[in-house]
Order: sequence, then C-alpha cells, then structure tokens
Amino acid sequence: MIRLLHTADWHLGQSLMGWSREVEHETALAALLDLAEARAIDALLVVGDVFDTQNPSEKAEALFFRTLVELRRRLPHVAVIVLAGNHDPAGRIEAPRPLLAELGVHVVGRVRRRDGRFDLDRHLIRLAARDGGPDVHVLALPYLGPASLPPIDRRAEEPGSPVARAVAAFHEEAIAAARARIGDAPLVVTGHLAVAGGLESEGAERRILVGGEHALPPELFPADLAYVALGHLHRPQAVGRPTVRYSGSLFPLSATERDYDHGVGLVEIDATGTRIEHVSLPRPVEFRRLPARGAMALSEFDAALAALGVDPTTPLERRPFVQAAIRLDAPAPGLKADLDRIASAHPVRLVGHVVERPALPDAVAEPPPVLDLADIAPEELFARAFAEAHGLAPDARHCDAFADLLETVRHTEG
Repeated sequence: MIRLLHTADWHLGQSLMGWSREVEHETALAALLDLAEARAIDALLVVGDVFDTQNPSEKAEALFFRTLVELRRRLPHVAVIVLAGNHDPAGRIEAPRPLLAELGVHVVGRVRRRDGRFDLDRHLIRLAARDGGPDVHVLALPYLGPASLPPIDRRAEEPGSPVARAVAAFHEEAIAAARARIGDAPLVVTGHLAVAGGLESEGAERRILVGGEHALPPELFPADLAYVALGHLHRPQAVGRPTVRYSGSLFPLSATERDYDHGVGLVEIDATGTRIEHVSLPRPVEFRRLPARGAMALSEFDAALAALGVDPTTPLERRPFVQAAIRLDAPAPGLKADLDRIASAHPVRLVGHVVERPALPDAVAEPPPVLDLADIAPEELFARAFAEAHGLAPDARHCDAFADLLETVRHTEG
C-alpha cells in the first residue's frame, strides 16, 4: 500500500487586505507535519501555488524549505513531489532541484521534453510500496503555460477552444507515454487547472486557461487512473468522480472561503483500489462575518464586535478576521472610514465589507428601452446612475448639487 497526503494552494507569503498570514501558514504547516507523521505517509503532494506571487519573499521561501527539512527529519523515507502552479516562479522552484533531490524532494516547475518527446524520466516518479503491494507511479504535471502545450491550430474548424484541445492532447500524450512504460500499474496524475463542475471561490482564484474556455471536462482523465490530484480551486471537492479531487487550500485565503472545511486529502492505494479521506485541519485564526447571515445597520457594528468577546491581549497576528455586512438605506460615502474607526477599537482585523441595499423602485428596476442619449435629459441620466449605484432615488440635495454642477459645465462650455 502507498499512503499519499494530497495538498495544494499553500500560497506562502500571502497577505489579506494588508494583514500578514505568516503565523497562520506556520501553524497550518506544523499541523500538516503532525498529520503526516501520525498517519505514516509515504509521499506528500503539493499540487501548485506553493507561493502567492512570482517573487516570493525571503520569509516565504524560508518557511517552505524549513517545512521540507522538518518533514524529512520526522519521516526519512517520505517522498515529496512539488508542482508549480500559476502563481509560482517555475524556474525559481526548480533551481535547487539537485539539492532538494538529496532530501527526497522532486520539484517540477515546467514541462520537459527530450528529443521532442515528453520526458518521463523527469515527470514519472515511482513510489515503492513498503508492504509488498504494487508500486504506485505519479505523473507529475505542473501548471500548463502556453509553452508547455503542443502547437495550437486556431484555424481548425473543430468546435470549442483550440487551447482546450491542446491541453487535452497534451494529457493524452503524457498519460499514454506513462502507460507504455508502467503498464496497468496504479497511476496518479497531478494537475493545476480548473475542471468543469468544480466550485470556485468568487474573486479568489484566477482564471488561468485562455482561448475561450475556462474549465476542462473531467473526461480529460481516463477512468483507469488510481487518483487525480488537483490544485487551483481552494474548496476541497471531488469533480466528476470520487477519485478526481481538489484538496483545497490549508485555510481560508479570502472572505468567500470562510465556510469551507479546509484540510488535505489522505489517499491510500493498493491492489484492491483507492480509498480517500478528507482530513480537516484546525483553523489557525477565526474568520467571521458579522452578522453571520443578512446585514446589520452601521450603528450595530460596534456592539457586534464587542459580543465576539475577543481577549484584548490577543496578539495582532492571532486576532480574528472580520468581514462586515452593512445594511444601508441611504448613500454612505464615508462607510469604509467609519468601519475602520469602529473596528480599530476592538481586537479584530477588518478584511472588507459588503453592503445590502433596499430593492430598487419598480420605475428604476425596470428602466425604459434604451434611447439615444440626445433624447434623455441629463437630470434623468443622473437619477438612473444614482439609483443603480446606491439602491434608491436621489433626494432634493443630490438633485440640487447635480443642477449646480450641470450649470457650471454649461457655463464653461458656453
């Protein structure tokens, strides 16, 4: 049997609305090491987006290397496979490859070819079973940038995106090459990409496939694969079938992810098949929305923060993140400043806000058919724009201010 720990999307070096996540990453990776030791894993997969930027900080890289060294100290036999994602500096990840190989770490930043053929010696990694069961092979595929793909024929009359067809052709070639070498032995394939049917985190994950299609079909991966370890989407989930999975990120990387059950995938593969367990990781820092559902008046925000009961001596890096949901019945141009001021009096870290507005009046919600601008008075255009931006019609003060501005413009043009 081979026991894999499937992780992805560490995003080391990330900050959230200016707040550092360094302590959270240290805590999460310490928990990951404890889990790896407790479950006696044979291999760790890190399927892309190790770092948050193409130019990671010294601290982010140091944490990455410390984690690898500590894992090797605890589990000398363990194999580590690290893939570059779309956030990662592929060449920089591969640069220490000879040194990392001494620690049992395989790093794959780019697709490699030899004499025009897919380089299996670089991408196909054998994991020897310790109990006499079948060896498992990992086809280690990183994020596929344009240079990794076969020539793209944009003139072909086939339906769909030519880039998606090129990605599919690449996978067909790579998997066929692996099968030609290992026969029907258990094969694990990695991928840092979006697969259709996967649930995305709004505003948190870049759309990384160009050419008219964002996500690829799960049929990209043949049914005879023992497991498909995916990265890029931050929500833990299976796509298409149970053995095609995103491990998700280690903890919430944005406010939209606060309700996910973050963790890692524990995958056991033997002669009888594949068994998968999602293992939750403890959340390093609390992430709250106030209120949990719906919205509150600005006047209620201070009391809601106080009700959290956070110890005022809590270190800054351990204070909970808070997203405010505010109900507005009128324009509030100074809302952000007001929220920052209120939050600064409490041991929390504010990471943005959402606004709930009343429903638009019927006359505004259903505007008349589009007309030539010459047929619409500037005052009417202003009223429509104001209602769309603020959720209610302008009052006399706003109309008077616009009239003054309009008169100034007309006087200037005259």
